[in-house]
Amino acid sequence: MVSDSKSVARKAWWLLSVGLAAGAAGCGGETGPTTPAVPAQLAFTVQPTNTTIEATISPAVQVEIQNAAGVRVAGARDPVTLGIGTNPGGGTLFGTTTVNALDGIASFSGLAIAKPGRSYALVASSGSLAPATSAAFNVVLGLVALSAGGSQTCGLTTRGAAYCWGDNGYGQLGTGTTTASSVPVLVSGGLSFAALSAGGNHACGVTTGGAGYCWGYNGYGELGDGTGTNSSVPVLVSGGLSFAALTAGGYHTCGVTTGGAGYCWGYNAYGQLGNGPTAPVWSAVPLLVSGGLSFAALSAGLYHTCGVTTGGAAYCWGENGAGELGTGTTTNSTLPVLVSGGLSFAALTAGHHTCGVTTGGAAYCWGDNGAGQLGNGTMANSSLPVLVPSGLTFAALIAGWIHTCGVTIGGAAYCWGANNRGQLGTGTTTNSTVPVLVAGG
Repeated sequence: MVSDSKSVARKAWWLLSVGLAAGAAGCGGETGPTTPAVPAQLAFTVQPTNTTIEATISPAVQVEIQNAAGVRVAGARDPVTLGIGTNPGGGTLFGTTTVNALDGIASFSGLAIAKPGRSYALVASSGSLAPATSAAFNVVLGLVALSAGGSQTCGLTTRGAAYCWGDNGYGQLGTGTTTASSVPVLVSGGLSFAALSAGGNHACGVTTGGAGYCWGYNGYGELGDGTGTNSSVPVLVSGGLSFAALTAGGYHTCGVTTGGAGYCWGYNAYGQLGNGPTAPVWSAVPLLVSGGLSFAALSAGLYHTCGVTTGGAAYCWGENGAGELGTGTTTNSTLPVLVSGGLSFAALTAGHHTCGVTTGGAAYCWGDNGAGQLGNGTMANSSLPVLVPSGLTFAALIAGWIHTCGVTIGGAAYCWGANNRGQLGTGTTTNSTVPVLVAGG
């Protein structure tokens, strides 16, 4: 028994010696105990990066399980959970937020946040382990389209969510309140939109399924829901029509159906609904535009409307006191009238004046020109289309009430007309009767 006891003691001493020697070898020859491979804390080894709302954070976020010395614990399989620590936008973290570590590393793919904000931060936790906080990152809207109205702006994300910002006295932000916002706020209802249009004090959108919804001011029925009651949330346009696009004007709205028919609703004192002389002063439901024309697009201005047919012809109707119908007269029309000049247009845009881009990229404007918004170097109104003599080739134009902007095929932005509030983007407040390049590159 004594002999056996000595043998066990010698074996224990030998094992201890081997362990100490191994520890010494791992520390450059110094003797001393090793740090045990016991999980103690978490650390982000792949940080979350700036991203757009609802888009997957890439590359995948990774969290490491470490011992007290900050060394990964190989073989650790503890479950790790991610949450939002700093939440400037009130967002929610989507995706698989709890995963089991593999060899001490937890990898999170498919994470996304659906609300914008600056300096978000994630927090990683796992039982009694010391948690970790990520580096700050931003979540931006990633808008694919914008539409500016009278006192509000709306934008569309890549996944069809609508955001609006600005004045909200009539509910034109669509949030269910009348509280103004200087940052984008999500339009209520969970709808997925294909296109948006902001008008004077209302906004409208077409869903991916072709339904029309509007929100905001409705004193003249411009929401098209059969009432004259304002709405701070999107309401369905009456009539069961399937729309390809909607356009919100000053106090009226128009839409093109998937079959090319034009419908308008709202204020009609100048004939801007295009339904003829017997039409009501305003309509809270869509009315068919007369004439049997097949439209590719419509644009609702302040008190008039214009459209491009599928063949490229331009027609306008409504107020014409400054020649905004382009017929060579200043007589209002309650029916669509052909714009003079025989031009073939790709698109039209109506404000308190009208402009169009021809199929060759030339810009023409007509109507009110008190601030130079026709872009032809004068401030004289014109009841006929006049060339914007800039030598530029435009991809698109947009007419405000008293200024105009365009994007060239090369992506440069030019504006002209009124600039009392800096709306031309040139760094000055001086009006321009010719296109001037927007600053900023």
